[in-house]
Amino acid sequence: MKTGMIAIAALGIFSVAGNCPAWAAGSGMPLTVNIKRLSLDTALRIGRAAIERCRKEGVGVTVTVIDRGGNAQVVLRDTLAMDVSIPISMKKAYTAMEFNSPTSEMGDRFKGDYNVPKIDQLLISAGGIPINIAGHIMGGIGVSGAPSGLTDEACAKAGLAAVQDDLEME
Repeated sequence: MKTGMIAIAALGIFSVAGNCPAWAAGSGMPLTVNIKRLSLDTALRIGRAAIERCRKEGVGVTVTVIDRGGNAQVVLRDTLAMDVSIPISMKKAYTAMEFNSPTSEMGDRFKGDYNVPKIDQLLISAGGIPINIAGHIMGGIGVSGAPSGLTDEACAKAGLAAVQDDLEME
């Protein structure tokens, strides 16, 4: 008798679950979300294009491409780029991605004694841009090592430009 009741209850649960979409009960919200991610090949294309642009300017830099989770997907350090450019490029990429804004545009945004940039992972210095394709934040690009942050940023933009049309067409 007990086994029969458990079997009937289980059938009832499975029949209800089979008829419901994968949505959170009563909230109208999906249980999962699809997040676009850059492939390794795409991240490498970004990094290489940024390095090539900076080489044309006569500077060696480090380029970091991060994913939406803030994790480094590609780090490319040119032969003579300073070691310190590695963590700086990471912080620029992370800051740009988190705020969905080029780091060069953030200087006036945070003022006062208690402001956001005092968090260790953030760096408000030109050279970081978000990877935002059709309203989807896919990561960030940080470049460090040029004498000017504006040169760093131009190289980051060249990296994104190398793949932007392909990503928008996808």
